[in-house]
Amino acid sequence: MAEGFIPVCEPFLDGNEKKYLLEAIETGWISSAGKYISLFEESFAKYCGVKHGIAVCNGTVALHLSLVTLGINEGDEVIIPNFTMIASAFAVCYTGATPVFVDAEKETWNIDSSKIEEKITKRTKAIMPVHIYGHPCDMTPILNIAKKYHLKVIEDAAEVHGATYKGQKCGSIGDIAAFSFFSNKIATTGEGGMVVTNDDALAEKCRYFKNLCFPLTGQRTYTHDDIGFNYRMSNLHAAVGFAQVERIEEYVDIRRKHNAIYKEVLGDISGITFQPEKTWAKNVYWMNGIVVEKNKFGMSRDELMKKLREKGIDSRLFFSGMHRQGGLQKFGCDCRGEYPVTDWLAENGLYLPSGSGLKEEQIEFICKTIRSLKA
Repeated sequence: MAEGFIPVCEPFLDGNEKKYLLEAIETGWISSAGKYISLFEESFAKYCGVKHGIAVCNGTVALHLSLVTLGINEGDEVIIPNFTMIASAFAVCYTGATPVFVDAEKETWNIDSSKIEEKITKRTKAIMPVHIYGHPCDMTPILNIAKKYHLKVIEDAAEVHGATYKGQKCGSIGDIAAFSFFSNKIATTGEGGMVVTNDDALAEKCRYFKNLCFPLTGQRTYTHDDIGFNYRMSNLHAAVGFAQVERIEEYVDIRRKHNAIYKEVLGDISGITFQPEKTWAKNVYWMNGIVVEKNKFGMSRDELMKKLREKGIDSRLFFSGMHRQGGLQKFGCDCRGEYPVTDWLAENGLYLPSGSGLKEEQIEFICKTIRSLKA
């Protein structure tokens, strides 16, 4: 990386990560057993306000495991936001079920709950809201719809470590939830994920399916009654995760502070829109996303990204809509229809550097650069 270059998001490892890793290596516990697995699971579950945490090897398989555990299968349908990362849709496809798309709402960029009911059919088995970029979805109408139609709710909480909805931690609201600990997440293990739930039976099923359907109790035999998965997390990854959870609230505070600086300096610029924070939400600002309106700002999103890059400032595009994904069309998803908010976000959105290790002077430089580019 060039000196002075500001990346979009780097992992922030300033706690006990090295200490715990060395301890795991020195004791030989480097695979999917060891004390840090349980320490990580228990500490993160407690942080989320739930009874159970089941550590797995990445966030995508956490979603898949959640769906399998709920009995989602071939022929079923699962409602997901159209504006999301592709892993949300792929996880549904892995079960043989079909993801069904709902457009985003323009203010928070999350799934538009007013458009969910029209997508429900006799095959619908679950709703999987995704808390986008750190802001919780409006869960009350989603839960009401799920109750009305006897549907399960899976929270895709990959991007909202520490966020709250009406005072309740994201991940503790639906029947089950999935987190990611990829390197750019607020808490990271490099690669990793976790399923969290308050349901004892679902937690037991998760542990069963994630470990090749070996019996959970008694002597291990090598006869298997179901098709399982090797979704185990290593003790090494869990050691990093446990160290991250020890300081996770600090990292959340840092992300929120960074966003406050961005909004204070750039909030008055015509043509730049930030993701808000609704009164019922605590947004953890996993990413500092902005939407750039060319006719107001004076240049397009792509032109702005190019100019920022020339100044040594990295940025990233927003997600593309699920209805634009060739792989999902091949799978048989219904990609017809109009999704205007998703397309607007995908065409005009970018995120600015957002890592917890950013310095305030770096954020000020980014803001000064953007202000200087305003036509």
